[in-house]
Amino acid sequence: MDYENKLVLAPMVRVGTLPFRLLAAQYGADITYGEEIIDHKLVKCERIVNEYIGSIDFVEKGTNNVVFRTCDQERNQVVFQMGTSDAVRALTAAKIVCKDVAAVDINMGCPKSFSVSGGMGAALLSKPELIHDILTTLKRNLNVPVTCKIRLLKSSQDTVELARRIEKTGVAALAVHGRKVADRPRDPAKWSEIADVVAALSIPVIANGDVFEYADFQRIKTATGASSVMVARGALWNVSIFSPEGKLHWEDMKREYVRKSILWDNDIKSTKHTLKEFIMHYSSLELPEGKAVIKSETLADLSKLYGEEEYYHFVNENRVSVNKNKNHLNPKRSDEAADDGFFIYSRVPESVLGGLWAL
Repeated sequence: MDYENKLVLAPMVRVGTLPFRLLAAQYGADITYGEEIIDHKLVKCERIVNEYIGSIDFVEKGTNNVVFRTCDQERNQVVFQMGTSDAVRALTAAKIVCKDVAAVDINMGCPKSFSVSGGMGAALLSKPELIHDILTTLKRNLNVPVTCKIRLLKSSQDTVELARRIEKTGVAALAVHGRKVADRPRDPAKWSEIADVVAALSIPVIANGDVFEYADFQRIKTATGASSVMVARGALWNVSIFSPEGKLHWEDMKREYVRKSILWDNDIKSTKHTLKEFIMHYSSLELPEGKAVIKSETLADLSKLYGEEEYYHFVNENRVSVNKNKNHLNPKRSDEAADDGFFIYSRVPESVLGGLWAL
């Protein structure tokens, strides 16, 4: 994994699932972080190759609960972000997933109560010895890059000191969110304090905070000297922010996300959560669209709401497991569709095929 001059999709809970990551990559993201997965959850999972949709699933044993879904398409750019407070458990979890991802990242910046109360996320910022234990344990035992993401501490000097200690563990890169734990999203990101970290380290630093337009990627790089730039809300509100050609209309992005979610059989709760974030930013959940999303119970409901019923039925009726031994079916394949995990038949209307190939 190369961390120089990269555009990076930040980890976002219930947003950074496979469809959203692939959409970000489609528009220019070089590295895509998955949503934070707690180590306790992953250690209960088994790896399953889902031939039906062409994905690799990590499923909680004894259930149908997919904790993490990835695919070969993103193998060289997806970062698995983990929430942990224990080095041994972190290693156990990382070993389950490390062969299917490009890197493993430890979340040390999440201020949410569910994370902090378990000694994870931002709670680690005050425990440098535990940070050292977790990172060195992973670094010694994994064959993929290990990184972490932090927030700013009370003073720039404290942040720099912690960053130096992290660098000594041998991590490949450090992501720095330019806000403190007590800061709210509306508070301006402190790019100058990220710059202090960059100046003190020799490893790549990924700057995060207040990137809302494509031009902001260069602005924050210039202001901080960071190697790469990470974006969260700017991508959530319009994932085509990664495109140098300019952002597409958010309505188009919304429909593309719905189609990707159908294609990869995304969890309905995660899909609805992401759509609601779109709607709340540009409109209101109190309007008919918002109410309809809230009421939807399946991807089929969402396909109807967004005029993608034909696409939904096509995908679900024509999926065939990727198996070269089944070539006697004589399908007409497109390279992109084959990567997505199913065959395309020539009997399908051209209007539908064109939209599918675009995905």
